[in-house]
Amino acid sequence: QGQLVESGGGSVQAGGSLRLSCATSVYSASQYCMGWFRQAPGKQREAVATITYAGATKYADSVQGRFTISQNPEKTTLFLQMDNLKPDDTAMYYCATEIYGVDCMEGLSKGMIGGRGQGTQVNVSS
Repeated sequence: QGQLVESGGGSVQAGGSLRLSCATSVYSASQYCMGWFRQAPGKQREAVATITYAGATKYADSVQGRFTISQNPEKTTLFLQMDNLKPDDTAMYYCATEIYGVDCMEGLSKGMIGGRGQGTQVNVSS
């Protein structure tokens, strides 16, 4: 499924913003979704946001209205704009490609993915 490389993580204060990017070396087939998930120490993986080939998006309730997922026209770069960050957003963020299943968010939550990157750390201080 090729290589996925995330970037854009860092440390910010609560209320700040970060923009994550995920570059993939392969073209994602049209039947799959792409998305972001996160994992904090001692917590379960959480699906954050997904986007279909056509551009339809879904978000976790915890980030709805604060995060925006998008992709470039070639479907080779995935973005996550994160605004009004909160300390609870602190986690390692991973991009995932070739998410399958009836529902993209459910598929991402269950690890039904073709590949993922190494992750980028986001730290939000109060």
